[in-house]
Order: sequence, then C-alpha cells, then structure tokens
Amino acid sequence: MNVFYEEDGAFKVGAVLADNNTSLQVEAAHGKRSKIKANAVVLRFEQPGLAPFLDSAQKVADELDANFLWEVAPQDEFEFGTLARDYFGHEPSPPESAGLLMRLHGSPMHFYKKGKGRYRAAPADALKAALASVERKRQQAAAQAEYVAALTRFELPEAFRGKLDELLYEPDKGSIEFKALDAACAATGLAVPHLFERCGAIPSTHDYHLKRFLREHFPHGTGFEAAEFADTFEDLPLADVRAFSIDDTTTTEIDDALSVTPLPDGGWRIGIHIAAPALGIDVGGALDQAAARRLSTVYMPGRKITMLPDTVIDRFTLSEGAERPVLSLYALIDADLKPVGFDTRIERVAIAANLRHDTLEGQFNATTLAAGATDFPWGAELALLWRYATALEAARGKADNGPDRQDYNFYVDDDRIRIVERKRGSPMDKLVAEMMILANSEWGRQLAAADVPGIYRVQGGGKVRMSTVPAPHEGLGVAQYAWSSSPLRRYVDLVNQRQIIALTRGEAPPYRKGGDELVIAMRDFELAYDAYAEFQRGMERYWCLRWILQEQAQHTRASVVRESLVRIDRIPLYLRTPSLPDLPVGSPVDVELSAIDLLTLECDCRFVGKVTDSP
Repeated sequence: MNVFYEEDGAFKVGAVLADNNTSLQVEAAHGKRSKIKANAVVLRFEQPGLAPFLDSAQKVADELDANFLWEVAPQDEFEFGTLARDYFGHEPSPPESAGLLMRLHGSPMHFYKKGKGRYRAAPADALKAALASVERKRQQAAAQAEYVAALTRFELPEAFRGKLDELLYEPDKGSIEFKALDAACAATGLAVPHLFERCGAIPSTHDYHLKRFLREHFPHGTGFEAAEFADTFEDLPLADVRAFSIDDTTTTEIDDALSVTPLPDGGWRIGIHIAAPALGIDVGGALDQAAARRLSTVYMPGRKITMLPDTVIDRFTLSEGAERPVLSLYALIDADLKPVGFDTRIERVAIAANLRHDTLEGQFNATTLAAGATDFPWGAELALLWRYATALEAARGKADNGPDRQDYNFYVDDDRIRIVERKRGSPMDKLVAEMMILANSEWGRQLAAADVPGIYRVQGGGKVRMSTVPAPHEGLGVAQYAWSSSPLRRYVDLVNQRQIIALTRGEAPPYRKGGDELVIAMRDFELAYDAYAEFQRGMERYWCLRWILQEQAQHTRASVVRESLVRIDRIPLYLRTPSLPDLPVGSPVDVELSAIDLLTLECDCRFVGKVTDSP
C-alpha cells in the first residue's frame, strides 16, 4: 500500500511499512523512513509506483486550468474528490485525483483551503482583485527589470524624472524605482548620487547639496506669503546724529549703525543704533510666525535665504540716505573715555553713510591708526571709536595679543568663485565687535535688573549655551550677554528687542516670566542655528573644492594643523593627509590634491614635501 499525504504544506508519497491506526511508518522512494499521522493521508493507492505516481499527478496538475476549475467548482465548500469526479466524468484514477488536488492547493487565489482535502472557491470580487494584483506585480517586475537595464547603461528611465529628489534624499524603499536603483548601484558599484550623475540627472553638484538642505528645512519653499506689517514711524523722534554703518559689500540686512556726538564738557555720546523691526511686526502675527519658523538668515557663498521678506528688510535695513526706526543705546563717556552712563531710546535715525569693508580697510587700518591719519570721510569718528573699543576690550580683560587669524569672504559671480582672505581682528572688525558686545551686555543688564525675561548667550567652563536666565559669558568677559543687535537676521534678537522696547516704554513685556514662549524660541533657534551653520560650512567646503579645480591648484601649499590634518593655503579647506609625517603645528608643506568629489565633498591629499623657501 502506498499513500499520498500532506506534510508541512507539501504533498509527498510513501510506501506503508506499518499501519498503527493513528500513525503510519512510511518509506519514501529514495529510502528515507518517516512516521506520519494517519489524518495527513489524503489518498491510498496500490499502483503506479511512488515515482511514476508523482510524475503522473504533476502532469495532470500542469494540464489543469485553475480558472476553468474555479468556474465549474461548487459555490459552497467541497471535497476535492467530488470535484475530481465531476471534472473527469468518471471515477478518477489516483494520479488524476492527486493532480487535481495539487492544482487546487497550488491556486490559493482561486480556492481557499478549508481543511484536509476540502476547499471553497474564492468569491468573484476577491479573485478579480487577486488576479489584478498578480498582473500588477508582473508588470512592476518587468518595469523594474527595464529600469535596472537602463540605469546600468547610464540612461535615466523616463519614470524617474519626476522622482529624482525623492530618490536622492527621501526614497521610498518599497517602490520599484528604489529597488531598481538599489540593484543598479550594486551592479555598477556606484552610490546613488554618482549613478545619477553618470546618467546626467545631476547637472549641478551645487544644486544637489542645496536641494538636500531645502528639502529638510524649507519643504514649502523659500518664499513668503503676503503679510502686513507697520511701516510708518513718523511719530518717533528724529535723532540729532550722523549715523553710519560698517559692513561687507554684499550685506543687505544692515542691522547696526554708529554715531559719535561731542558733548559740551569734552566727552562724547556714542550711539549704537539697531534696526527695529520689532516695532512693525506683531507678536504672533503671520509675519512673526514665518520668522519663528526660519529663526535665522541662512548664509552660503553666492546667496542667502533671509529670515524676513525683502519688503520688511527694505523698510527696516539701515540704508544710506534713509530715515529708519531704531532702538538706540547711547553710551556717555568723558574725555578720558570713562563711562558716565547709558541711555536707551526708541527713535528714528538718518543714515548718512554705509561704509563697506573693501573700500574702508585701505583707509582705516593699523598702519593709518599708528600714523594718526584720519583725513578721510568719517576718519575722526572711526579713530575715536577705535580708542573707545580698545578701552572696552581692556576693561573686559580680553585684550587680544594673540596670533593673527584669518577670515574668508566668498564671492560667486557667474559660477566663478573668489575667496578673499581678511585678517580677523582688524581695526574695523574690532570696533564693530566691541560696540555690539557693549549693546548686548548692557541691554542684557537692563533686562536682568528689571526682572524682564530675555534670551542670553552664556559661557562657563568653556561651554557655550543659551539660557533664559542671565549668567556670565566668560569668553567675552561680561556679566551677561543678550543677543539683540541683529533682529533682521536672528529671531532671538527680535524677541529680545521686543522685551527691551517694552522695558524702555514702561509697558508689560510681550513674553512673560515663567512662560513657554522664550524657552521654545530659544530651543528652536539653537537647533536651526546649528543646522544652518553646518550647511554653510558644507557649502564653503564645496566652493573651496570648486576653487581648487577652477584655479588648477591641485599641487599647492598647506600648513599643518595637527597630526594628519592640514589647511590649504589661501582658502579655509581642511584635509586629512594620511601620508603626512610628524611635523610641528604650523609647518608649511607641499601637498598634491586628487580625486576631488563634489558630491561627497571629499578630496585625496598626499604629502609631497616640506617647504623650505618662503612662499
């Protein structure tokens, strides 16, 4: 006796060696012996032999049409033998019965298994949906294979064109496009960006990096919805000062200006005038909400994404020849530059000049100061402010006698990059920095003294953080430091400016003590500011690599920063150099740059030799 039985979802045959009623000992055609349960047996037969039986049954199953079987099957639950007799029109042979059972079992879309040898035909709607799903998967598999073939030929499938950004930055790993892309990357040995670049789908490496940033931080675009703001301030008094600003030539958000007014007793009144958008932007209004989402202007070589709309910037920026509403801090000093007192005012100021770094630095520098040369516009005012800044720096205990450090300005014109070195701590830099430190620390003091909450920059133990509680900034040497000098560019400055204005007017501050608004604004700002700074560093690295290619400076000089790290001369590009020998920090070296990758921002740097001559 032989049996046809089901085990682990598969059909098998075996010769019966022993029948123990509830179980059987069977031997397979290849000689393996097994113990099976009696209720697993679906057919018993004498002939043909085991191997011929399976071959015959499989042949029958292959010839049966599941769709036809479904059409002729009973609507109710049925036993396979019943359908076999109806289908074949006679008492079926064991191979015929087994073949039909195998076809039923192998067609789960058409027939639902209800028990041993028992099935039920699937409802018509369910079968239609299942067949459609199979066809859809077949078509998707065919399309996926076509995509892989095209990508490995470095051709971009048409279906990918509308999904490039999604596939580059936030792929749906269940999509056939991603699966095809993943397979093509494995076949070519290329990462996704490099494969797309080979396919011509990344025409601009710059835009590749920019789009990644915008997708994460500006998913709805960089434009602004129309929003109203107050733009008439004629009721504010006009200050009797001649104010001027000092900025880079590309600066459009001019937040601060300065003025110097001699006093009858021989002292001076130094004016620090900060643009006052807080006077025109309602707390919680649409424009304020937009600024609170952006939190800061985003800077990158060649462009920027402003925190506020151009219409607002144009109204409040301290442009030459315009009268602008400002929050002014006047520092009163005597003839020896000693502090006498401070005065905060909300007023209008006429901006007499916008001085720019590139033209001013040639007239106002360490050499001209040492020579006492002030015969240029604003020379006398700048010389006095320089003396006052030096006194302020000394009073903070932060006189800078350390080595010169470099700043770098990036200018992109028609896709060409200029990187201009500027010595950090030049007279005009120090002058502006000291005036802003003075304003931020003094206004922070005023808020703290009046118990008006604000957002402070705090440093202790070498760690810089933000806080809603006033505390020392050890790096600057001040008792408190509240960012408030850049309200056109930083949201925390706008928030603090509102508090200072309320304090000056004797009004209730818009942000109350113990409320959540300041904490939320502070935490959101920290996250955004760090992300924006990281993006700026990345884009500066990108343009440094572009500069290397543009200037064909693959063989260049560098200086040792530490261990295997060097900085390329003339640009702020730091590269790992595994071949660098043990040299003192600052040692000049020759290096060779290769394999510049503008997608990963990587570059191979090889040590060539030590520099013994002057550059």
